[in-house]
Amino acid sequence: MTRTVAVTGVTGFIGKHIAENLLSHGFTVRALTRTARKASTNNNFAWVHGALEDQISLSELVSGATHVVHCAGQVRGHTEETFTRCNVTGSLRLMRAAKESGSCKRFLFMSSLAARHPELSWYAKSKYVAEQQLITMASNISLGIFRPTAVYGPGDKELKPLFSWLLRGVLPRLGAPEAQLSFLHVSDLAEAVSQWLMVEQPPAHPYELCDGIAGGYNWKRLQEIGAAVRNGPVRLIGIPLALLKVIADISMLLNCLARKEPMLTHSKIRELTHQDWSASNQSLSEYINWSPQISLERALREGLF
Repeated sequence: MTRTVAVTGVTGFIGKHIAENLLSHGFTVRALTRTARKASTNNNFAWVHGALEDQISLSELVSGATHVVHCAGQVRGHTEETFTRCNVTGSLRLMRAAKESGSCKRFLFMSSLAARHPELSWYAKSKYVAEQQLITMASNISLGIFRPTAVYGPGDKELKPLFSWLLRGVLPRLGAPEAQLSFLHVSDLAEAVSQWLMVEQPPAHPYELCDGIAGGYNWKRLQEIGAAVRNGPVRLIGIPLALLKVIADISMLLNCLARKEPMLTHSKIRELTHQDWSASNQSLSEYINWSPQISLERALREGLF
């Protein structure tokens, strides 16, 4: 029996890799897109034109689908409402469509490790609130919540500059030197999604995901990895909080003039400079046949970012 998965966010970095992995496992994928696209040459993949604001297109997206993977999300914004509108309200619209379809058995929500600390940023709060409201709303649908840490890989635009500078011998440090960090390669995240959809009824609670490196990372460890990979020294440069705030102010102004949403805001700075972004795969690995395969060092050595 062919299993159809409705996926949002396929036009983005993470969603694209998830869709490709689902197809490799034999799923049929139906993907939401805001812009009209040519029909796919892959018979197991189809685009649905619409958006999270449009209940009619969401109903079309999930019609007949046995699974929903919700990857679309707002990561940029100059107000809390910007994040709430997409990450909370949009997620609930999709869950409503899934429930009304009568065919959906599982709904996987792509949250974030940031949801562990909703007080830090507008983004973190929106993900946490969405989690709680989806749990309340799910009823007879099996709900999964993934909280991946910082995700990188081919197509990523956020972490790639940091890693590129690292391999040139410069590592900008945000926050305290002893801050705990964690990372996850997008191919490992995509495989975890497919595995979660294929196992029998995993418990419905948030799962953290990271690359599983014992002890995780700190800025000193990143410096050491970079030096080993490039076979040369890496200079660790601390970025003062005051300077970060000035950069955020400039970013917000320039994006306002360009009528775009900024990534760096004072809200985001609190999230970026938090001291503990360690994570553990133990809970998820107990229930699905999954373990991460790509460490950050391997990714840097093999150019997998």
